Amino acid sequence: MSRKYFGTDGIRGLVGEAPITPDFVMRLGYAAGKVLAGGRSGTSRPTVLIGKDTRISGYMLEAALEAGFSAAGVDVMLAGPMPTPAIAYLTRALRLSAGVVISASHNPFQDNGIKFFSEHGTKLPDAVELEIEAALDQPMSCVSSEKLGRAKRLDDANGRYVEFCKSTFPNELDLHGMKLVVDCAHGAAYNIAPHVFHELGAEVIAIGNKPDGFNINLKHGATAPAAMAEAVRAHGADLGIALDGDADRLIMCDANGRLYNGDELLYLMVMDRLATGPVAGAVGTLMTNMAVEVALKEKGIGFARAKVGDRYVLEVMKENGWLLGGEGSGHLLCLDKHTTGDGIISALQVLSALKRAGKSLADCTKDLVIFPQALVNVRVTPGFDWTKNAAMVAEKEAVERELGNSGRVLIRASGTEPLIRVMVEAREEDAAQSMARRIADKMAA
Repeated sequence: MSRKYFGTDGIRGLVGEAPITPDFVMRLGYAAGKVLAGGRSGTSRPTVLIGKDTRISGYMLEAALEAGFSAAGVDVMLAGPMPTPAIAYLTRALRLSAGVVISASHNPFQDNGIKFFSEHGTKLPDAVELEIEAALDQPMSCVSSEKLGRAKRLDDANGRYVEFCKSTFPNELDLHGMKLVVDCAHGAAYNIAPHVFHELGAEVIAIGNKPDGFNINLKHGATAPAAMAEAVRAHGADLGIALDGDADRLIMCDANGRLYNGDELLYLMVMDRLATGPVAGAVGTLMTNMAVEVALKEKGIGFARAKVGDRYVLEVMKENGWLLGGEGSGHLLCLDKHTTGDGIISALQVLSALKRAGKSLADCTKDLVIFPQALVNVRVTPGFDWTKNAAMVAEKEAVERELGNSGRVLIRASGTEPLIRVMVEAREEDAAQSMARRIADKMAA
């Protein structure tokens, strides 16, 4: 059964347009309260934790969610602006029924969304999201007054999470002597990430740390890493760390401003683990650069591809019993450190690897020769099925014949926007670009 509202990362859209409206979000809170907390065992009242990023619409949606949960008889704890992975951690640490994050991640401020975590701090499986969607189709009611949920603030959320992040960094190491630029994307980590790296000993230059409700991800963060690279060069910093609006993505750069994406950082983390013991395997996605697969298999390390989306990476990791996985966009998972992707914790794993190796980012990744990838996004009407476009299918097959074993083609629909993404990977950049454009042009033919 297909999902009506949930995409690859919760429910997301333009604020004020269905489904991101106050009335829908209130009904969503009620439905989720019934599904996630209604069957809770024991005598304690079910409680959910709500966090958000720095978008102006977060206040409105938080109030709507709170009302919905209260009507379902669920207590609410409000964490305020917090990274998505912080809500996952705190939900698990506080033994709560569920966690909810109000965020559209890397999207501009006009968008917003809702995503859920289970009591174990993991993304909800498709089956539970389908249950919530089914509950949304039922009339909303309200428990009796004596059973209404209460709401309170979690005042020490920031401090708890800062300490958790620091606990994932080796006790025998520190960051003394390192100058780091930390770009918080004017997002949820603005008052957290700089403290983590500073308290571990680094000199921190924080940028993108002045949110005003409208500037989240604007010319800053993991989706606009040029600001980080420029600041690194301007301040003579050793490294740059760029997070996205909800701080579950990580992009880094070295002292020269050279950027390192999630594929390269995943490879570095796997190599660091391999230096101290065997690594059974790692998980990427359909978009992961072919070079990662080739490099890992040459070292006898298993590699599997999941559908795009960190939730699907996590599913394949669990199926294989592997600890490391990620996406080129910067979602990186270390299951022995956290239950979900976490930009701050991923950065700490990279920093600890560099400290142990005594090498630079460039030296630690020099054996990974990235295949050029060309990605063309084509805006389409919702529900567009590219597989029924005969000209596009024929062009895809023609390109695949030309590439042979020296590259690949991937066409997929975005899970968060009405886009078809055409990706071609080849050993030569010009070939990849022209082939991707050839396929995309057939969509409009």
